[in-house]
Amino acid sequence: MALSEFELIRRYFTRQTPINTATQLGIGDDCALLQIPADKQLAITTDTMVENVHFFADVNPCFLGHKLLAVNLSDLAAMGAKPIAVSLALTLLSADEVWLAGFTQGFLALAERYEVELIGGDTTQGPLTLTVQAMGLLPQGKALLRSGAKPGDLVFVSGPIGDAGLGLKIMQGYACLQPEQALARFHTPMPRVELGLALLDVANACIDISDGLAADLNHILQQSEVGALITFEAIPLSSPVLAYIEATGDSLLPLVAGDDYELCFTVAPDKVHSVPDGCFQIGVIEAEPGLRLAKSGFIQSFTRQGYEHFSANRR
Repeated sequence: MALSEFELIRRYFTRQTPINTATQLGIGDDCALLQIPADKQLAITTDTMVENVHFFADVNPCFLGHKLLAVNLSDLAAMGAKPIAVSLALTLLSADEVWLAGFTQGFLALAERYEVELIGGDTTQGPLTLTVQAMGLLPQGKALLRSGAKPGDLVFVSGPIGDAGLGLKIMQGYACLQPEQALARFHTPMPRVELGLALLDVANACIDISDGLAADLNHILQQSEVGALITFEAIPLSSPVLAYIEATGDSLLPLVAGDDYELCFTVAPDKVHSVPDGCFQIGVIEAEPGLRLAKSGFIQSFTRQGYEHFSANRR
């Protein structure tokens, strides 16, 4: 017998016990209720993933559940927000119980890791489309914005760049000798929530790398009305990405490929000592607008962007 909408919700998405104190009322009523402390601001982000646009039709549903939540938690991390709650809207072709079990396993495991409450959402029938709205708390006036970079700031990234892009290449048929790391970064990225919290009193500007390092850094530059000089050789690259570049000559991959979900942020020179370990300085913010790339001793303007919906520049 096919699952009804309400049985689907009860069986796969309803918890019995809240997992954080912000949730006053979760799934089961017309609205959820959250308690927001007076000294906090509520950060809210929404992201949608569509089959054959954001993920392959045959993707492991456990990976998909994880990634759907991870990309939203990554947005909260980029602003230095502590995640508290999410809502989930599912459009499904059918109530496939095997698929639902795998999807909820990936989604709820990551939610538990960060004590994030699933407080509501919607289910409907149609082409597979998944939407999450995620909410997090910030100290009043402390949010990390894209508009705070200043000339002289140093540009950092939180970890290796390009692995997820290589993972996509592997999914599309590229033969890689060591595919495990790249595929893991592509399928199950980890949001840098703890780092975002640690950067609240350190960084001047921050963004997560979802559409490519160049594209996302450009968002900071445009909103801060500054430019930047990035040194290619300073960008942290894994051994598989380096091997891919050597084999193909495609040195653009780390600059334009998305889905890494590392943080890119700027820090004033007098606060560099407070940058957490494991981050990499890759450049400097300059007064002259535009992004410039130093590579092999030459400096040139870099104008190519990453992924963008509704444009010809789609990977």
